Amino acid sequence: MSPTRLASLALLGLVGLSACAADGEPAPLRAVPSPSHEAPGSETPRPEVEPTEPVTPDPRAGRALLRAVEAGDVDGVRRALEAGADVEVRGTERRTPLLLAARADRPVIARLLLDAGADPDAKDAIHDSAFLYAGAEGRTEILRMILEAGADVRSTNRYGGTALIPASEHAHVAVVRMLIDAGVPVDHVNDLGWTALHEAIVLGNGDADHVQVVRMLLEAGADRGIPDGDGVLPRTLAEQRGFTEIVAALDETA
Repeated sequence: MSPTRLASLALLGLVGLSACAADGEPAPLRAVPSPSHEAPGSETPRPEVEPTEPVTPDPRAGRALLRAVEAGDVDGVRRALEAGADVEVRGTERRTPLLLAARADRPVIARLLLDAGADPDAKDAIHDSAFLYAGAEGRTEILRMILEAGADVRSTNRYGGTALIPASEHAHVAVVRMLIDAGVPVDHVNDLGWTALHEAIVLGNGDADHVQVVRMLLEAGADRGIPDGDGVLPRTLAEQRGFTEIVAALDETA
């Protein structure tokens, strides 16, 4: 076979190989760069994450929760919470279930609600909260739970007063002790120009419980030198009302 014939056959073989690759035969393997060696500007595709839909409280369960709290139905409260009731659902006067429990003095229900995340500082239409109401009205057991839940001890009511001020007015001795220990400011002045010491005198009756409250406030550092809104000092207020034991208590700590 001549050299020219051999060269032609070799050329035909190369063309055949190229045609096989084009017709679907495996092409020669090439190195594929890993993501860490991608060319600048290229992006690695990321899996799409489906957005999580917020859980919508069941309004029917919320209404059932309010009814159960008002009725004192402990099992009904449990069922409503399990059914997806909003623990902050608002009822009459925008009162939350926890505030309703505090008003009705239902500690077992209050515990269930607090365990479910109820806010002890949520206020109603007249700026009462479960914390403020429990303090003012002497709901000792509920107040203890609320303080443990982290209530804002500086929270104020519609008169601009802390929970300690009405508690002192009503001479709720145990509650006054709890609030002082919790750090409620003893010299806070409300919108009427009164501190807890003023209210224990002006709105009290000078009985043994009020005398004890005055002593507790003084021992906690209450300032006897703060005048009321009319410029009258606590001692003068007590003297004007004939509260001799309170006058003596004020003189003892002078």
